Amino acid sequence: MRKQFVRTENYTRFTAGIQAVEQRGAAEAGMMLVHGAPGFGKSHTVGHWAAETGAVFLRANVDWTPKYFLTELAKELRVDPRGTAQQLFGRLLEHVVETQAPLVIDEAEFTLSSSAAVLEKVRDLSDRAEVTVVLIGMERIQQNIARHKQINSRIAQVVEFRPASLADVAHACGQLSEVPLADELVAEVHRLSAGRMREVLNIVATIERIAKVNELAKVGMADVAGVPLSYDWQARAPRMANTGRQGRAPRTGAQAAGGR
Repeated sequence: MRKQFVRTENYTRFTAGIQAVEQRGAAEAGMMLVHGAPGFGKSHTVGHWAAETGAVFLRANVDWTPKYFLTELAKELRVDPRGTAQQLFGRLLEHVVETQAPLVIDEAEFTLSSSAAVLEKVRDLSDRAEVTVVLIGMERIQQNIARHKQINSRIAQVVEFRPASLADVAHACGQLSEVPLADELVAEVHRLSAGRMREVLNIVATIERIAKVNELAKVGMADVAGVPLSYDWQARAPRMANTGRQGRAPRTGAQAAGGR
């Protein structure tokens, strides 16, 4: 599978949100919230943007404290992490004001414990340095942040990541798969993945293995008949393409390794 970044509709809406934050009127309202269910590509998309723009990307931990957050940020920015929290904050503020590098915090739910003490420190840094801060969280994070009025008022944009559309999945299959997929199979990848880009990547990798083992130049619905392409962990059952036919299944990579 090719290693490329796929620009989906979620990416387009995210970058539009970033542009709106950067063009904000109130300098202190520099925070943006990205939320959505797992597997929709939040971390991957924002991480790609961070790498392109030089933003600092941190993943919050369950045991983060304000000092722990400042120390992690200092390590990432190569700022001296020693001293008191106040001294460290001062050095970081000076550095961030100078560089104006945006800050991304993934798993932002972990910044809300102890009356959102960590997120209050993030807000303080954002306010004083006037830099963009992107928070990434799960579906309920917006409701949880809304309880903290001082922080909530700083969020200029909220972008919800939604299931990938059929056009997104077709674009991803075209860019990433090293073997062409028939249109009907692309539609089946969309159905089986439920629009979760993480699952799309896993399914495409499985299809590529089938194509390689069976020496297929192009893969259609008949080529994946009877082969599990995904797995439903709740139902504890494999998901297969709805080919409407039965018969001998194509070989998979595992079968080829073990012989016929």
